[in-house]
Amino acid sequence: MHFTTEDLLNVTFASEPLPLVELAMALVAWQRRDEQAVFGRWRGRVGRELPDRALPLLDLLRPDGDNPPFVEPYARTLEEGLAAVRDAAPGLTAGQLARAAARAPGPDSWLRALWRRDRGAWDQLDGAIRSAYEVLVAPHRARIRQSFRADVAWRTRLLATHGIKACLASTHPAAGWSGAAFEVDRPPHYEVRLGGRGLMLMPSPFWTGRPLVAEHPEGPYVLLHPALTPLPLTSPGPVGSPLDALLGRTRAAVLQLLVERRTTSELARELDISLPSVSEHTRTLRAAGLITSERDGKAVLHSVTGLGVDLLHSGA
Repeated sequence: MHFTTEDLLNVTFASEPLPLVELAMALVAWQRRDEQAVFGRWRGRVGRELPDRALPLLDLLRPDGDNPPFVEPYARTLEEGLAAVRDAAPGLTAGQLARAAARAPGPDSWLRALWRRDRGAWDQLDGAIRSAYEVLVAPHRARIRQSFRADVAWRTRLLATHGIKACLASTHPAAGWSGAAFEVDRPPHYEVRLGGRGLMLMPSPFWTGRPLVAEHPEGPYVLLHPALTPLPLTSPGPVGSPLDALLGRTRAAVLQLLVERRTTSELARELDISLPSVSEHTRTLRAAGLITSERDGKAVLHSVTGLGVDLLHSGA
């Protein structure tokens, strides 16, 4: 992603999570198989609760998150989003159909009906979105906002104290900079030139992959990235401290323990959690620049960074 000077002066944060974007990311997260220690139970619950009426969405929303933009519009409410989805029908192209059909797990007859603007197919899409939203997003709106706001607050502080490079590099372990170009060393490989339009950061508590770049139809480019605390680790009730709100209680406890160097096994013992869970927590803290990890024989030693100490001292 190539930045001009104008772009670097126009890095902003989304003001709130958007319902259909989060719905799309939730359906994507359900189909993925990474971060099982965090998302495993959640995926099992979704598999039991998601109604069959919602399943046609899986033809459009695939695990890599590279989805048709029309089904995840930047709308502030569910009804506005559904209206935007309907309004997109005349603009769908044959090329988009071919791409969606090639990625769909089943027959493409329903997709072809959508692209023909068949009323029954569009009614089916409307019903699928509504039913999926009622299971995946509506009951968890407070927790989605909690994760979103905590991430934005953290990155705002990071931007103010350590600059734009640290702020963006913390969005993924494979992210970094080459001059004025922001890079993520993960496929698929492509280039985006912001061209002075700027960039808006949008954390999602459901997304677990590399940052995704999207073109906002009426504003800056959007970088959708994993929130520091994924939904399954957010507290369903009041949180004990700002640090808990940002990281989740367990992840905050990991960071606090790492003021003294500890191995993965020591963290698992002291917090009474599994080794895979510790690995997920340390991976995310490492990606955010809050801890470092190094191998010492068969063990992996973790310790807090200066940035992590700053966060602990600030009380988040």
